[in-house]
Amino acid sequence: MSKLFGTDGIRGRAGEYPLDDATVFKIGCAVAAVLTGKLGHPPRFVSGRDTRESGEHIERLFHSGAVSIGSAGESAGVITTPGVAYLAREFGFDVGVVVSASHNPYVDNGVKLFLTSGQKLPQADEEEIEKIVKEGQKIANLGSISANLRAKRDYLSSYLDHLADNFAGLDLAGRRIVIDCANGAASDLAPKLFGRFGANLTVINASPDGRNINKDCGSLHLEHLQARVVQEKADLGVAFDGDADRALFVNEKGEIVDGDATLWILANDLKRAGKLRSNKVVATVMSNIGLEHAMKSLDIELIRTPVGDKFVLEELLKSGAEIGGEQSGHIIIPKNSLVGDGMITVLSVLRVLANSGKTFSGLLEGFETFPQILVNVKVNEKKPFDEVPEIAAAAKALEKKLSGEGRLLLRYSGTENLARVMIEGKDQGQIEQYANELASVIKSALS
Repeated sequence: MSKLFGTDGIRGRAGEYPLDDATVFKIGCAVAAVLTGKLGHPPRFVSGRDTRESGEHIERLFHSGAVSIGSAGESAGVITTPGVAYLAREFGFDVGVVVSASHNPYVDNGVKLFLTSGQKLPQADEEEIEKIVKEGQKIANLGSISANLRAKRDYLSSYLDHLADNFAGLDLAGRRIVIDCANGAASDLAPKLFGRFGANLTVINASPDGRNINKDCGSLHLEHLQARVVQEKADLGVAFDGDADRALFVNEKGEIVDGDATLWILANDLKRAGKLRSNKVVATVMSNIGLEHAMKSLDIELIRTPVGDKFVLEELLKSGAEIGGEQSGHIIIPKNSLVGDGMITVLSVLRVLANSGKTFSGLLEGFETFPQILVNVKVNEKKPFDEVPEIAAAAKALEKKLSGEGRLLLRYSGTENLARVMIEGKDQGQIEQYANELASVIKSALS
């Protein structure tokens, strides 16, 4: 059997391991067993799901497993991932459970687990859950999966009230905004939320049918949003992914504004207001060097982490930085939430825009994205690059050529036998030449 937990919870094709009926039931049992051991009592949990056709069935299986060994659970129904994390904290649950595969197609699904702090379960807990699932310890037999997915409160309204209260005073009257809900968890919530602030909304891809989540829409497919923003003469467009923990933007010109640009907008505003007390921003190794240069112009230190919101959050907590995120639009503002929340990101940007007197494109003054090239090289083995003399020498020579005016990122794919050569610099033709030269060295050495 393959490893159960990945970098973002448990994920796979619905109906197949680890999301077959028996395994999901076991996961519910194992989560309850591990947390009972830690807490000294069976955990109370709240769950929610995105709009995939497999979501409710998987949620019922998890509930059935957890309840079979003494836990008590409630369901908030269709809700965003950060919404579940908020409910777990606000209403005293021991754990939040999200059934979602984020930006993946509808055939996939997953299970994410959040502590009341908003952080994901520690690795030690994940390993213990995995051991129980694989060895069958403390697990009841798969029985009825007719768990009652009930909720004692109107959790959706509570979450919307929470978001609205945090941005009280924001006036979006007269603002034309196009929202792409990806036919996902934000489909009902986002229009209601932004409508509270008086915005003139055009809502697209907000009719989920169980199979159209993320299909040619949302944060991975921005071309339709770009066209609609221009057509509507809107001030901006917003696109969520399936579980709405991330958001990407389109400015009034129809140009894409990614997570790097969003970090610039928000960090610049915090710095101007004297609220960036750490003078640090956290991003990942994939963030464009243009962000680094822009931050340097404000004397802000950019700290880079491995790819993944888990690593961004770890560094935010360690460094005390006020904001961090990924190029994909996953932004974390610890003051608001330890979970990336696409709707908080949007409201934060809209507040900056409302107070600036500028157009959305005007907020990007001072930020320039450098050209980037990515070349994949098939390899027979994934030997550490610094242990291959010719690769190490070529990489060192290239970094010297770039000398602060560009950046080299050399890494292996996590799932394929590929070496990835990513170079950023001021001249597209030059970095393409550099990338192909280094790729040839890697191919000769490792293929």
